[in-house]
Amino acid sequence: MYKLLTGITGIILLGGCAQKSIDGAQYARNAVVEASIGSVQADVLLGRMKCLDVVNAYIERIEIYDQSTTLNAITYKNFDEARTEANLIDSALAEGRSLPSLFCVPVLVKDNMDVQGFPTTAGSKMLMDNMPPDDANVIAKLKEQGAIVLAKTNMAEWAFSPRQTKSTSAGITKNAYNLDHVPAGSSGGTASGIAASFALVGLGTDTGNSVRGPSSHLALVGMRSTHGLLDLDGIVPLVLTGDVVGPMTRTVSDNVIMYAAMGGENYVDELDENGLKGKRLAIVRELATDMDKDIADLFGVAVNDLRGKGATVIDTIIINDIDAHINASWGCKSFRKDVHEYLTQPGMNAIISDPFEAFAAGVYAPYTAKSWGYFKGGAIDVATKADGTVCGNLLKDVMRQNIKKDILAAMERENLDALIYPSWRYPAARLDRAEQDYKGDNSQTLAPPTGLPAITVPMGFTVGDLPAGLQILGRPNSEGNLYKLAYAYEQATKHRRAPANFPTIRK
Repeated sequence: MYKLLTGITGIILLGGCAQKSIDGAQYARNAVVEASIGSVQADVLLGRMKCLDVVNAYIERIEIYDQSTTLNAITYKNFDEARTEANLIDSALAEGRSLPSLFCVPVLVKDNMDVQGFPTTAGSKMLMDNMPPDDANVIAKLKEQGAIVLAKTNMAEWAFSPRQTKSTSAGITKNAYNLDHVPAGSSGGTASGIAASFALVGLGTDTGNSVRGPSSHLALVGMRSTHGLLDLDGIVPLVLTGDVVGPMTRTVSDNVIMYAAMGGENYVDELDENGLKGKRLAIVRELATDMDKDIADLFGVAVNDLRGKGATVIDTIIINDIDAHINASWGCKSFRKDVHEYLTQPGMNAIISDPFEAFAAGVYAPYTAKSWGYFKGGAIDVATKADGTVCGNLLKDVMRQNIKKDILAAMERENLDALIYPSWRYPAARLDRAEQDYKGDNSQTLAPPTGLPAITVPMGFTVGDLPAGLQILGRPNSEGNLYKLAYAYEQATKHRRAPANFPTIRK
């Protein structure tokens, strides 16, 4: 007897007479590497492997590779509960019961998101006893749809750094493609973990670059959606008026699925291999100069690929006061206030209520000293700008509104669907020069101060097997169009490949 299973992954025939795999464990070892949500769910439904085989295969990869390679992406392991959830899925399938849309989807979660039963450290040793009373809202949504939280991941301490992923709670995370280099920050643990196939998909947060920057450095797809669309409840903030939670995945299609499951719109119908045909794009030249030669070459090829798939790409777009916008200091010193409000919520039990208690105690990574200095002027009860004035509603800030207005005016004038530029103008820095060689971070410039959505998609590899990313920025609430463009480019180029350091396990 067959049932129809419907969900954001489509309609799947569910049969009680699926052929049982002879060796589901070994099949899973092969199947989970570079897997997609669709491929794993299809294999489970067809009886080639059980969900427990999937979970065990990812656990095995974490246990064998994470520490032996010195990657160090994983902080807290949820393996027992993950196996329990997998067994429940296998039982439901055997009994012919309907399955939720994200059944058997193991997820890695950045360690600034609340997962009940585990500390939320935000990368700080001072928060290693911070046991939240419940899940962050986005985590609860994913669990309701069948997703399995497999582990939490390392992050840059307090999400301060876009350059590297280093914390007092878990140490240094490396780039899965080249262990001598950074994965960027602050969501580098999720990025390297997903690149190494430690789970199907992952979650990060992005205030300035922290979903898109690490995704670019790890050949992933990372979406920063329009500010305010996805719920931030239960996530340790950096600056709430800039923070966005987002999916980090190996494919655009998986990103679409996760974005919808997290509370966004379902854009699966936008995925079209011919989605670039007739689209009008423009290069932001101010973000495509002073580039590493390899990045420049890859970006040139990307532009030709976009044109080859039917898009019109304007070589230069004039945005009013673009240089001033790029160099503007748009931040609000709300870090102290925002974190204080998170730490003093009912049910929280952290030993500190003010993040500056960690600074006063000397419990911080030395590289974060500059960030502590920047935020030091912020009050615990009110958010202030760099000049000390009260922030007010930053989404209505005059400078932010002007940046957004000028970008949208330029897009309207040229009838554009999106703007494009390299996510980074330089490859990932060496670990021992993470601070000195931090340059070319384009993710900070346009999307964060305006709240506009932007997505990064793999663009190829530079010398040293270091990935590069193409970034596409759109109008407010244009996530569907960005997914359409990114998917068509991804399908035309197929740049994603697995890191050589983490091969399939064979036993």
